[in-house]
Amino acid sequence: MQIADLPVHHKIIQRLTDKGLETMTDIQQRTILPALQGKDIMASSKTGSGKTLAFLIPLVHRLMTTRALSKQDPRALILAPTRELAKQVFSELRSLATPVGIQCALIVGGENFNDQTKVLRRSPHVIVGTAGRVADHLEGKSFFINGLEVLIFDEADRMMDLGFAEQLNLINQYADHRKRQTMLFSATLDNIALDHLTEKLLKSPVRVAIGNATEAHQDITQTLYFADNIEHKDTLLTALLDAHDYNQAVVFTATRQDTDRLAALLNESHKEAIALRGDLPQHTRAAIMNDFSRGQHSVLVTTDLASRGLDLRKVGLVINFDLPKQADEYIHRIGRTGRAGDKGVAISLVGPRDWASYLAISAHVSYPLTCCSHDTYPAKFRGKHIAKQGHKDATSSKAGAGNDKVKATPAKRRVNTMEGEDIGNVPIKKKKRSQIIDDDE
Repeated sequence: MQIADLPVHHKIIQRLTDKGLETMTDIQQRTILPALQGKDIMASSKTGSGKTLAFLIPLVHRLMTTRALSKQDPRALILAPTRELAKQVFSELRSLATPVGIQCALIVGGENFNDQTKVLRRSPHVIVGTAGRVADHLEGKSFFINGLEVLIFDEADRMMDLGFAEQLNLINQYADHRKRQTMLFSATLDNIALDHLTEKLLKSPVRVAIGNATEAHQDITQTLYFADNIEHKDTLLTALLDAHDYNQAVVFTATRQDTDRLAALLNESHKEAIALRGDLPQHTRAAIMNDFSRGQHSVLVTTDLASRGLDLRKVGLVINFDLPKQADEYIHRIGRTGRAGDKGVAISLVGPRDWASYLAISAHVSYPLTCCSHDTYPAKFRGKHIAKQGHKDATSSKAGAGNDKVKATPAKRRVNTMEGEDIGNVPIKKKKRSQIIDDDE
C-alpha cells in the first residue's frame, strides 16, 4: 500500500512525500488503518520496521481532524524507555506536527525539573517523555491528563525490563477514562509482566505481530569471531573496520572505560571515532548523537545506551566488541544496521568472558550462530564446554571444545533512582576491565 493512498489529512501525506516516503512497511499497513478508526493497538515488530510512523500518522491525523476533549490537558502522551529514544520520537513527531500547528513537549530525566514544569503549563498538545519523569510531574501536579485522548507506549517490553511497571500503572490510572485510545508497541509480546500490564491498559486491542524478533534478519549478515583477550580484540577491531565498506559504524562495548579507550585507539588509526557513555551530561550525549547522525563521525563507540530505537540510517556496520549480558539486547544492537530495507553487517568478537553470553544468545535466537577464527588474526580460544547446562558447542567444525567449566557469577542489581531504571546484573567478581555500565541500559 502506498503512503498516498492513506485516508489521512493531505498535509500529512505531503510531509511524508517530502521526506521521500512512498510505500508503507508491513507494521504500518496493519496498524494505521485500525488506529485511524480509534481502536486500541497491541503490536510487535522487529527493530527498524517503521513502527514510529505507525503510531505518529494516526495520532497527528486525529489531532488535526477532531475536537479536543480538554482545553488545558495534553491530547496525547507518548512514553519511551530511554531519553535517547524519546528524543528520536520527538524529532519525528515535530517534523509532522509543528507545520500544522500542533505543539509538542519533551519531558525526560536528567534535565531541569522546574524548566519542564514551565513548559507543561503552556498546555502542549502532545508530550513525549520517559515514564519516570512523566510520573514525577503528574504526582507533583505539574500537569493533568484527565482529558488525554491517546496514550502510546513505545518499546513497552524495554520499559518493563527497566522496572517502570509502577510508573506505567500510575500514568494509566491518571488517564483512565473510556474515550482514551491506547497503542502499545513492543519488540516482543512474549513477556509475562507485559501481559499483566496490557490487561489493564488496553480494551479489546487489535493484535499485530510482524515476524519474530528471534528470527534471522534477512538484511543483516552476521559473523562471529573468536578472540583470545582484550589485546586480540583491539587488533581484530581495527582490522575489521579497515576490511569493510561502510558509511558509518557502531561499536558496542560492555564498559564506559572502553568507550573512551577504543575511540582513542581508532582515532590514532584515523577512523574519526567518538565515544558515548551514560555518565556524560545529557546535553553532551545529545550533541554526540546529533553530530553522529549528521555524519560528522564515522564510528560511534558506545555501551547499550544506543542499542534501541535510534534510527541511524547511515550505519552499515555494527561490531560487538563485547557481547551483551542480556540475550535480547544482541538483537537490538545488530538492529542498528540493516534498517528500512538497507543491507548491513554485524560482527561479534567472542572471548572467554563472552562465552556464557554467546550460549545464552544462541539459545535465544531461532537460527544458528557459528563462531569461527579470523583468517589473518586467528585465535587459540575455541569456546568452553559447560556440561551441566546442556548447551551444544555451536562453534565451527575447526573448533575444539575444552573442559573448562563456567561458574555463575554472583550478581546484584542497581537502580537509577532518578528514572527508576533497573540496569540489570552487575558482576561482583573483580575483573581487569572496569565493570561500570550505563544507567540508561
